[in-house]
Amino acid sequence: METQNSTTSNGVNNSHTKDNAAKIVFGDPVLCAQFLKGYTDIPLFKEIKPEDIENVSSHFLPLFQESRDSDTVNKIRIGDSEIYLIALIEHQSENDFDMSFRILRYIVFIWTDYAAQQEKLHKGITKSKAFLYPPILPVVYYEGTSTWSAPLNFKDRVFLNNVLGDYIPSFNYLVVPLNKYSKQDLIEKNDELSLIFLINQLQNSSEFHTLKDIPKEYTEHLTENTPDYLLKIIGKGIAVLLHKLNIPDEEVYEVTDQITRRKFSMMFDNFQAYDVQETRRVSREEGRLEGRIEGERAGRIEGEQLHLIKLVIKKIEKQCSAAQISEILEEPLDIIQQIYDIALCQAPDYNADKILKEMNSKTIS
Repeated sequence: METQNSTTSNGVNNSHTKDNAAKIVFGDPVLCAQFLKGYTDIPLFKEIKPEDIENVSSHFLPLFQESRDSDTVNKIRIGDSEIYLIALIEHQSENDFDMSFRILRYIVFIWTDYAAQQEKLHKGITKSKAFLYPPILPVVYYEGTSTWSAPLNFKDRVFLNNVLGDYIPSFNYLVVPLNKYSKQDLIEKNDELSLIFLINQLQNSSEFHTLKDIPKEYTEHLTENTPDYLLKIIGKGIAVLLHKLNIPDEEVYEVTDQITRRKFSMMFDNFQAYDVQETRRVSREEGRLEGRIEGERAGRIEGEQLHLIKLVIKKIEKQCSAAQISEILEEPLDIIQQIYDIALCQAPDYNADKILKEMNSKTIS
């Protein structure tokens, strides 16, 4: 799984950015309850409440002896009983065919720890007839685009299982594939988790505009019913997903700010996201084109300069600083600062040709 270190302006710091978004979901009791009720089809969870869920990941994950900082463990109270939920997050395009063995290790670790805790409370209880281990539900939340085809039962990973099947551990894990749900499926769920999943399905920033046709009733429900603390959690989760699409901090901040201010409809209307690398490539191509068009007067380089100036003007009109523009366009700060200073002297009547002329005159002098 390819990883990279990243720290965003929204306070997200994790080596697995996609994993982090999913960890935010399963680490919050409200979102986790929505997931169990709306995505597992297990009747036992239909009446589950957030207060029934306790995240105990920090206790168990160090025992797993592998770098899985995205996985979560929740303890769920069902009446007088407890269930452990292991949520493993997978987003690579290929299946993990050893998933069942990884889950078996998790289950054994949790049961071993549970027995040790019970022994501390009641010496010798694990040897009694009445002692029972708590059930564990392993869920694989799969964000890949291909179909999950790895065996769901551990026994299928052991040879001679058709002969010695009664003596081989046998259990299934539950796979919840994000690509199973259409946009309409998620909208009909009408909850906070569905919004995160809608954005998580986007493969590039241009697809964000497909969310503009989301029904007004959907965003109004989120606006009126989502508590403040959950808005912040949703904002963090969505920020992680948007950074995954190479969307600049400026655009990410605008989206998350609209979420925390309950302006969900504006979030879809005003979003102008783009991939920084792609935008830079397009800008240069447009610059070359403009240079050819104006070749007799200024040449290709002057055309590129003129196009860059126009891009800077647009960002100034959006009240971006010179440093922010430099980062967004990935151009040297000293060049952007020169354009920025000259342009501010013209405000609000910016003229790209005059800015270029003044820049050239300063270079000559």
